[in-house]
Amino acid sequence: MDSTKRQARIAGLLYLLMALAAPFGLLIVPDALVVPGDAAATADKIRASAWMLRAGIASELVHQVIAIFLVLALYRLFKPVNAALARLVVVLGALVSVPIMFANTLNELAALAFAGGEPFLSAFDTPQLDGLAYLSLHLHQHGVMLASIFWGLWLFPFGRLIMICGFIPAWLGGLLWLAGAGYLAKAVTVLILPQHEALVSQVAAPLQFGELPIIFWLLIWGARASTRQTVSEPGA
Repeated sequence: MDSTKRQARIAGLLYLLMALAAPFGLLIVPDALVVPGDAAATADKIRASAWMLRAGIASELVHQVIAIFLVLALYRLFKPVNAALARLVVVLGALVSVPIMFANTLNELAALAFAGGEPFLSAFDTPQLDGLAYLSLHLHQHGVMLASIFWGLWLFPFGRLIMICGFIPAWLGGLLWLAGAGYLAKAVTVLILPQHEALVSQVAAPLQFGELPIIFWLLIWGARASTRQTVSEPGA
């Protein structure tokens, strides 16, 4: 197996591990614990299933650590194609979003403290603590939306690299652009135009699945023999 194919499959494996680790903390836990508009019920669920929230925190930390190694693997794979775009993949794919996600887990830890009624919080009554726990999880979800802006942005240089590399089908890069647009549309809507979230999500959510094919291509096929010359763009 040549080095390019091996490096592509390493990236594919890391991408798959990240994709498997992410949904638990980002989707399953919030859906299980948050009762929209009901702070007391949400706090009761946190108290009854604190282990789930802690497991969700672990899930987020794990998939963000994997993200670091993923973008480095992609950098090694695509640096010979275009170094400037490969660096942009690293910056947008991990350098900004990973610190946001690590700091964002503090909101979940705060929710555990508020719902657990720690002794140092005795100045607050139960309804106040329940409200603070709910607020903390609400802020966490908005933190995820902030990070997802970069989850969308990094797919554009990544997609461009695929289009010009010659050893991965170019149409997979187009799907990444669609997925990036989906992430950006959802994040901007939630943060700035929340009244349109339901409508935009109907379009954005399917677009985000455009990220999946590249995972399996990298993992299964790796890289094929190049059929075009390496393209150098300004700044490479």
